[in-house]
Amino acid sequence: MRQTTICRLRQSATVLLVLVLCACAGQTALDGTPPRGAQAPALRGALSPERSAQKLRSMITRNGLGNDASRGGAGYPVTADPPVSHPDEAPCIDRLFNPHTPPLESGQLPVGEFADYSDHPFNYKPPKNCSGPYAKIIFKMHFRVSAGVQYDRTGAVWIGATDVYFGTTSEPGQNASPQWDVERDVTDYAPIFAQPSTGQASVYNVVNSQYTSIIYGTAELDFYPATKKYPAARSADVVDPLSGGPDGGYVNLDAPTDQMTGTFTFPTNVEAAYLDVFLESQSDDEFWYTCFPNDLAQKLDNCGNTAFREGEVTVDGQPAGVAPIYPWIYTGGIDPYLWIPIPGVETLDFQPYRIDLTPFAAQLDDGNKHTIAVSVFNDDDYFAANATLLVYEDHGSTQVTGALVRDGTALSPAETVIEHVRFNKAGDASGTINVSATHPVSLQGYVITSKGRITTEVTQSVSFSNVQKIDVTSNRFFQNITQATTISSNTSTSRGGKHVKTQVQWSYPFNLRYNYVAGASGTATQTTNVLQAKSGSGLNEIRGRASSWTLLNTVSSSDTLNFTAGGFTPSNGKSRQQYKSLDVEGPCYEETIKSLNYVLTGKMTGC
Repeated sequence: MRQTTICRLRQSATVLLVLVLCACAGQTALDGTPPRGAQAPALRGALSPERSAQKLRSMITRNGLGNDASRGGAGYPVTADPPVSHPDEAPCIDRLFNPHTPPLESGQLPVGEFADYSDHPFNYKPPKNCSGPYAKIIFKMHFRVSAGVQYDRTGAVWIGATDVYFGTTSEPGQNASPQWDVERDVTDYAPIFAQPSTGQASVYNVVNSQYTSIIYGTAELDFYPATKKYPAARSADVVDPLSGGPDGGYVNLDAPTDQMTGTFTFPTNVEAAYLDVFLESQSDDEFWYTCFPNDLAQKLDNCGNTAFREGEVTVDGQPAGVAPIYPWIYTGGIDPYLWIPIPGVETLDFQPYRIDLTPFAAQLDDGNKHTIAVSVFNDDDYFAANATLLVYEDHGSTQVTGALVRDGTALSPAETVIEHVRFNKAGDASGTINVSATHPVSLQGYVITSKGRITTEVTQSVSFSNVQKIDVTSNRFFQNITQATTISSNTSTSRGGKHVKTQVQWSYPFNLRYNYVAGASGTATQTTNVLQAKSGSGLNEIRGRASSWTLLNTVSSSDTLNFTAGGFTPSNGKSRQQYKSLDVEGPCYEETIKSLNYVLTGKMTGC
């Protein structure tokens, strides 16, 4: 049972500010424009990726993306991502909203027409004549952005205050209207769909004489009833959201001391628990992977707090897990033409990171209130956060007992920063910056259930490395970044002499080569090469039988921007995405797409 409202420990000055800070990927001003005046540095000379992005956004405000963005018509964005797998049967479709769905309050815009800075609530009702249990539940949403001038915007949808979609939108062109679809498997969240509630769609957008594009959305839930051929999936028994309000909303974490918290009284028969976490970098933290230690950041006009960020999770103040942060890049990020027609990894549809809290199950069973909290290490303004707590009960008993036996997890990671940067008499800087961090997780707990004693042990090795080679002068800003995040997880569950072991490996390789050279009279050339990847594998061992899976999602992109005093033009754009997944006991999927000069040129499928 949910007992209290989710809260931020550090309150914002006004509710309006809370809403605006999440308005769009990388924007902080109240009207959606880049920061100006005292908040903005002079956008001339050698510019870091963060400062160049501010300059680009200012130019896009005046002119929009040019005809290069519309080559091939509205043929972007395009991804190689697979649809969510589902039973081979017709689903019950519960249509949530579209651009014509009337608002709940008069005077507001239709639910699926995002042309203002406001939340769009809607009524949710379970599908008629389609009761569970279900084999699968899929959230689907179609987006369309009208041609014109607009930034990338952050968007999310909540049902019963629980996040069912979180992502960003594609930037339009002067003559290009991008459209795309997203899907998410939300079967684990089945309890929130069982009763009516208020939903909320939030894509904070500005539409006026400068920003002319409207974002439209159509959303539905597809329910696949369980059958003999497609048995019911095991869903959580209780779903508790950590979001910004009773109907949902972002929670903004501006500093390392800020926390997204939820206080709950749990059922007394909790057997297992998990936390799904979203942490989206915004504003000064948008390009966190390019940031410098504070001493260099001040001297070289770049973002600070080093190039390391990490999510930290606690239960009643005890360290409970780590949420590594993926370096998502939005479609306006660094160079908007890098992402036409192929966006970055998960840019349009973020995937949450799941943390196993099962060793704490017995602690949650005592009938008292317990607080789950999420913060971001090195947060430097800011991260938009959401999380969902999934609770699984022992249906054979009303009271589960047990204990947390061991918590060897440190409250914070061990971060090491090594600077080898030299300055000459002119103030030019060159050298290397190495940032590394480790954060081992070690938890063990047990519960006494109707099935006997169940012991769960969770161990993780989480490591991070960011190596930067820099060369910064009065007219050049060069940055070559090699970054790696690796997560090695082992979970062992023992009951009555029977053991289940799960091993999961994740790797987030990220490379960025950025070279900005300023010329005379406001001219400049910016060349960028980016490689993003998300690679995972897993092995499950149950009673001597083993099953495994692998996943690879990688995007590489390069482009050159040529600036004049009045605008910019792209050239030599090239990108590629490969998505490959294999389940030894299931299907294989593989697709590779390629583009040249902002047009899709190839598509290959097959395993």
